[in-house]
Amino acid sequence: MIRYLLLFFLLVPMIAPAQDRFEKLVKERQGLHQQWKDSEKDKSGIFGNRTKKDMIKTNEWMERIILKDNLIMDELEMLKNIETTEIKYEKDDYKYIAQKQEQDIGKLKRALDNKDEEIADVAASKRTYEWTTLIFFLTTLAAGYLFYRTKRQV
Repeated sequence: MIRYLLLFFLLVPMIAPAQDRFEKLVKERQGLHQQWKDSEKDKSGIFGNRTKKDMIKTNEWMERIILKDNLIMDELEMLKNIETTEIKYEKDDYKYIAQKQEQDIGKLKRALDNKDEEIADVAASKRTYEWTTLIFFLTTLAAGYLFYRTKRQV
C-alpha cells in the first residue's frame, strides 16, 4: 500500500511538467505551421512563379513539422503511460481498501453474533431465575398453607 502511494506521489509531479511540455510542443508546431504557410506564399521566380529553392524551403519546413509531430506523439504516449500507471495503482489501492472493508465487515459480523449469543444466554438465565422464583413462591405458599392447617387443627 505504501509502495503504491509513494509511486503515486512520484508520478503526480511528473504529469504537470509533461503537460506543460506537451503544450509547449503544440505551440512550437503551430509556429512551424505558420512559417510553412508563409514559405508556401514565397514566389521568387520569374513572373511570380515558385522556384526549386522555394519548394525545397517549403519541404524543409514540412520536415520540421513532421519531426515536431513525432515529438508530440512521443509526449502523448508518455502521458498515456503515466495515466495508465496511475489508474492501475489507484485500482490496486481501491482493491486493497475494499478487501480491508470486507475484513472489517467480517469482524463486525462475528462480534454481532457473539453479542447475540450473550443476549440469548442472559435471556436463558433470566428464564431460569423466573422459574426458580415461581417454584419458591409456590413452595412457600404450600408450606404456609400446611402450617396454617396444622395450627388450626391444634
